[in-house]
Amino acid sequence: MKALYQIIRRPLITERGSHLKEGQNKYLFEVARTANKVEIKKAIESLFRVHVTSVNTLSLKGKEKKVGRFSGRTPDWKKAVVTLKQGDSIDFIEGA
Repeated sequence: MKALYQIIRRPLITERGSHLKEGQNKYLFEVARTANKVEIKKAIESLFRVHVTSVNTLSLKGKEKKVGRFSGRTPDWKKAVVTLKQGDSIDFIEGA
């Protein structure tokens, strides 16, 4: 089994994520590409001491980037949308 910090890479603090958090109690995370929904659920529940009702995942392709005459790609990554039980919340320290 993977360590919890290997499954959950980082929370995604975006405008869309803020609207989901306020309206529907959903949180966005960048997760390992090999992680499945069951592993993500267990990791979130043990890290943040909350009850997860559902996990939805999206696999996203990396973007083509160019710097001068050199080109490359950003890595592919995976996003998880985690829905928490009503009344539970996760407090992130958001920058000002």
